[in-house]
Amino acid sequence: MNDFVFHIPTKMYFGRQCLDKLSSEMKGSGSRVLIVYGGGSVVRSGLLGRIKDQLRDDFTVFEHSGIEPNPKIGSIRIGADLCKEKDIDMILAVGGGSVIDASKAIAAGACVDFDPWEFYGGPRRPIEKALPLYTVVTMASTGSEMTCGAVISNDETCEKLGRGGFPVFPKASFLDPQLTFSVPRFQTAAGAADILSHVMESYFKKDVDFFMLDRMMEGVMKTVIVNARIALDDPENYEARGNLMWAASWAINGLFGGGSRQVWSCHPIEHELSARYDMTHGLGLAIIMPKWMRYCMKTDPETCSKIRDFGAAVFGASDENEAIAKLEDFLYGDLGLASSLSAAGIENIDAADMAASICKKGNINGYLPLDETAVTEILEACI
Repeated sequence: MNDFVFHIPTKMYFGRQCLDKLSSEMKGSGSRVLIVYGGGSVVRSGLLGRIKDQLRDDFTVFEHSGIEPNPKIGSIRIGADLCKEKDIDMILAVGGGSVIDASKAIAAGACVDFDPWEFYGGPRRPIEKALPLYTVVTMASTGSEMTCGAVISNDETCEKLGRGGFPVFPKASFLDPQLTFSVPRFQTAAGAADILSHVMESYFKKDVDFFMLDRMMEGVMKTVIVNARIALDDPENYEARGNLMWAASWAINGLFGGGSRQVWSCHPIEHELSARYDMTHGLGLAIIMPKWMRYCMKTDPETCSKIRDFGAAVFGASDENEAIAKLEDFLYGDLGLASSLSAAGIENIDAADMAASICKKGNINGYLPLDETAVTEILEACI
């Protein structure tokens, strides 16, 4: 085991009545709040009106809408400028991971006099201060409600980059599984794939032997698989939606890293796909993960034992080949996600050029080191 520090300062409210505590929880951060959200779903569902009614007596409320599924730096710039113009005290993100990620970047950008993209690209300035952030989660997927990380896209540079900083940890997050009942089938499926990938990126590691965490990760992966199937068949099943929601929060909050110094393997590849083609993050990961696993098996036979462990614990598979086959059955059969880029409508990619971009700052030092040649091979297998 490696040494590590685990500190999550976010207070988590979970359950049917959790939004009743929203106003009282936010009072300590001021009186001027910017509500950040995406498209019209929070308006059509009545959630935005319900939240504004609750805040009306104690807060002056401003709004910033239109956050994209892969949040763009342009929206962050507008939000940060709005915070400065309106003297905003705090931000309330209402939506899924993209809205929460954008809100983190806005919260940090509101406290500096430079372009918020400088947190992500270019000089990568440190995130030293941010407005207080609260979140109301409407989709089980990224787990951003319990992390200090955010991933932002820049259309001008064709980059999608992640960055974290302790000041942008949400002060409190509110998780009511009922708010996910209306999430469309495709987004539910892509969200499940995203949660699963977050756990798998930590599970497949070489530098840490941590028996307890491996067993916990296997349990969370089984939780996603069992409950995603139920939620797709019965979208208003509270237990299934709740299990997915809580699994999403814990899949990426740092617990499963357990001191690992290893970077993730599939996410850098998918970020390049999203940056170029604006594809749904969970879908991209679903396409990449089995191809990456097959590359690992072929390149280093020692990886087969871990893949066997994964397959046996999560799917009841008897060997590494069956493990990957059952993962594919889940992703492409049960979830109904596209199994290739061409099936997702993306053809004629320049895999070598994408690999060069992914590895421009060095190889991906993940479960297996991936250089440009390796990344090209994995991308070509995804076509």
